Amino acid sequence: MAASIAASAFFPGSPAPAPAAPKNGLGERPESLDVRGVAAKPGSSSNAVRAGKTRTHAAVPKVNGGGKSAVADGEHETVPSSVPRTFYNQLPDWSMLLAAITTIFLAAEKQWTLLDWKPKRPDMLIDTFGFGRIIHDGLMFRQNFSIRSYEIGADRTASIETLMNHLQETALNHVKTAGLLGDGFGSTPEMSKRNLFWVVSQMQAIVERYPCWGDTVEVDTWVSANGKNGMRRDWHIRDSITGDTILKATSKWVMMNKLTRKLARIPDEVRTEIEPYFFERSAIVDEDNRKLPKLPEDKSATAAKYVRTGLTPRWADLDINQHVNNVKYIAWILESAPISILENHELASIVLDYKRECGRDSVLQSHTTVHTDCNSESGETTLHCEHLLSLESGPTMVKARTMWRPKGTKAQETVIPSSL
Repeated sequence: MAASIAASAFFPGSPAPAPAAPKNGLGERPESLDVRGVAAKPGSSSNAVRAGKTRTHAAVPKVNGGGKSAVADGEHETVPSSVPRTFYNQLPDWSMLLAAITTIFLAAEKQWTLLDWKPKRPDMLIDTFGFGRIIHDGLMFRQNFSIRSYEIGADRTASIETLMNHLQETALNHVKTAGLLGDGFGSTPEMSKRNLFWVVSQMQAIVERYPCWGDTVEVDTWVSANGKNGMRRDWHIRDSITGDTILKATSKWVMMNKLTRKLARIPDEVRTEIEPYFFERSAIVDEDNRKLPKLPEDKSATAAKYVRTGLTPRWADLDINQHVNNVKYIAWILESAPISILENHELASIVLDYKRECGRDSVLQSHTTVHTDCNSESGETTLHCEHLLSLESGPTMVKARTMWRPKGTKAQETVIPSSL
């Protein structure tokens, strides 16, 4: 039924099958039907025969009075219809077909647009959503990151916190890809059995330049031994297209017991797990191993002290080990840096010395002492700052030293003063 209706909609000229004639009272069908399929009245059979003769007669051309006969024949051929014929209902119903054709063309155009799409930059084709891969015979891990719009600051470049988060992410993915991830945050299976986890004790980073929104960076990381009771992890961040160095960083890690919150020695079982992945290579050749002094009470014209109090961790600042993420300390340290430095300078290097962990109920204060240095070679003024992050009750959380260069200055022009 549906097929016949659709066919009649697209092909109205095709004759539809005549409906079955109704039966009479005796269950018999009428003997004769008129041209409309209606049972003929008595005596109508002679009219039908007469109409047939008239059509046959009209097929023979008239010689005399042909025009009049034609008109008369036309009158005989006219059959009354129950539906009046109009221009509208004589048109075929092409709307459904046109709608289907339009939909097909729109879908084809959209598909062609997707196939013909070409990125304006070749680095946009890089898969930045994977977990990276192991390289250098299983001793190094590499992962790419795309700089997102929400990771850039007021000067349209990635912040130092963004780069430090990339370091932490690659470290965890390295452990996971190597098959050493237990049920903790970067803990190996043997560490998880003993309620141990890694905490960073020292970190140093040197920033050559800051990537911009849309750039793709390539992060390499590897681990090595650090004395008898520690581990060292290094990173090297490059531009994935040019290969230029963006950042180099190194760090030292120790173990802490999750239950007692005290430092612990590395068990032999854990050392057996991680030693096959040690790679003796340094990202920073000349490390800044100078001891970070206490903030001096310097009253000279070349030093100025700034304080920011009332800093508290948010719930989002805690990691799964229930202490503040180490990247958050950097943000707190820079809270006390004067706005003039942030507007006119960029962070060139940072050294961090973590003293104790910070919990969710801690209230901290940030101290910054700014020292002005003059670079005799370039004639430009550079800054170095000493930072102290402590609890308002007194104990020190983090000590730090930062170096700043004027924005637009090349990285090699930043010189660490030897007087420190």
